[in-house]
Amino acid sequence: MTGPDTDSRTLRSRNRDEVIAAEPPLAPPDLPADAEPATMETHLARLGRRPLAAPGIVENGLARPLKANEE
Repeated sequence: MTGPDTDSRTLRSRNRDEVIAAEPPLAPPDLPADAEPATMETHLARLGRRPLAAPGIVENGLARPLKANEE
């Protein structure tokens, strides 16, 4: 296993990652015991949120979004 690469992110990107990582996790959906199974998108819609998918890499538990020119 190789060691970690040098962090080449900008200060703005690092700060944004720290803010995102500090956000509290969503609470589990408040559902009755006999609720029908549903997708997470359905639960998020009830909260007024939409799921977001973005290409990225998770390093040490922190998601790092990829820029358009990275692969």
